[in-house]
Amino acid sequence: MISETEIMNCEGGIILFSTITSGTLYGIRSCLIQVEVDVSQGLPCFQIVGLPGSEVREARERVKVALKNVGVELPPVSINVNLSPADIPKSGTMFDLPVAVGIMTALSKIPAKAAADTLLIGELGLSGEVKPVKGVLPIVREAARRRIRRCILPEENLWEGSLVEQVESVGVSDMRQAIETLTGVRQTAACRRAEGNAEQGENGVQIRGVHDDVSQPGPAYSVSEHDGREDFADISGQESLKRAAEVAAAGFHHLLIVGPPGAGKTMLACRIPTILPPLSAEESLEVSSIYSISGLLRSEAGLKKERPFLNPHHTITGQALVGGGRIPTPGIISLAHRGVLFLDELPEFKRETLDILRQPLEDRKVQIARTCGTYVYPADFMLVGAMNPCPCGYYPDMGRCRCTPSEVRRYLRRVSGPVLDRMDICVQAQPVEFHHIAEPAAGENSDRIRARVMRARTIQAERFQDTGLRFNSDMKAGDVERYCKLGGKEQRFMEQMFAAMQLSARGYHKILKVARTIADLAGCERIGEEHLAEAVCYRQTEVLQ
Repeated sequence: MISETEIMNCEGGIILFSTITSGTLYGIRSCLIQVEVDVSQGLPCFQIVGLPGSEVREARERVKVALKNVGVELPPVSINVNLSPADIPKSGTMFDLPVAVGIMTALSKIPAKAAADTLLIGELGLSGEVKPVKGVLPIVREAARRRIRRCILPEENLWEGSLVEQVESVGVSDMRQAIETLTGVRQTAACRRAEGNAEQGENGVQIRGVHDDVSQPGPAYSVSEHDGREDFADISGQESLKRAAEVAAAGFHHLLIVGPPGAGKTMLACRIPTILPPLSAEESLEVSSIYSISGLLRSEAGLKKERPFLNPHHTITGQALVGGGRIPTPGIISLAHRGVLFLDELPEFKRETLDILRQPLEDRKVQIARTCGTYVYPADFMLVGAMNPCPCGYYPDMGRCRCTPSEVRRYLRRVSGPVLDRMDICVQAQPVEFHHIAEPAAGENSDRIRARVMRARTIQAERFQDTGLRFNSDMKAGDVERYCKLGGKEQRFMEQMFAAMQLSARGYHKILKVARTIADLAGCERIGEEHLAEAVCYRQTEVLQ
């Protein structure tokens, strides 16, 4: 990883060689790349090898013109650039700056040791300007893990690199500043440090601006109040809906809300983030890295602190939902990682689009196979769906419903049985009564509900310590048998429910997992019949199939 210049006299003339450290992204994983530059006498040419994408191959023209415009004339020589390791696909424009520095080092225009222990990334404009690139945060984190001392980044990406404590991040706005930084002409005062405390991150990497409250056992959640623009206290009536949302948030269960138009389905779903705990330090880095790779991490917001909430339109394509492309990029479900994915008007989505969610809902990740390799993106999200019971929305109120039985069945079948079977909680939204609108009662606000959710999650963190599980919804069949043991009376109750509701094995386990969450909210160590009864009431998906 240390840059060097070797000058060897051969029969054909002088050969100059240099190595510059850079980085690239492979799915959610970041890799350090050695940009090897060889300059030799021969027919003038400039080629890049090492499995480069089209954007990387185009770097030849950008680098040549950018060097010319900053006063560096390339002699008529053969320039060969290898991006090592050569079996990893490279895409994007982040190799422009390291290629240019490698050529100048090989030509002895920059001292041989100037780029020692330094990582460089950045896109070059034709004028020599260094432009911002995507994915800086995960690459700088990887550099810190590999003990790189300094990172030279585009000025607009400096704040992102500055979040990593153990690396000196230096921002440059053009090629001249990069050369001055490497040669020591430009002082390191140009390195900007982010404000805030530093917390120990993954593999000992220090991350700035991450604050956690560790006074309580379990996961470190910062107790910060939401912005107050949306609150559960705004919802009139619908106590059963609010209770279902609380249970879903406590155990990170998938939630389906069925009801007529105007009953408050969307209003409630949009307020679920206000009762979820803020992201922990580990989760914040994980989510921020995904947004950095997608180019959606903004300097004014810094690291992501609140859980994502994604609400795509029903015309979304399957590729946009799960990710894809020639070089795959994260989709909506990966951007919703550790947060909420809300699908309003669920039957209006294409059935094949919804069916794509079946495997991610179970595996909590997305695998996208391409000829150049398999890309894995995390997709551990809480799915919240809202739908009408029929095309007009008023079934089973036959006084208002205008749909025929066949139209109702056809409408409900737009959502496949396997997708419905994966919903942990299904609740009916009833029409709002007049007195709830005319004289709304002062209901619980989001902060009080969030406090109960956080207590339940602390119980789960203690229960699943060192098991790899995080929430009750993560439990597999073997975990359910271990953590959801039933007494004789509770066992007989579930036996009756299994026969009466014609449950599948997945449906049976989901009832037990939801009952475990209800018991945690009540502070009960064992699951009681009352917890099972409430969980059974939330298992209404069979009615829709």
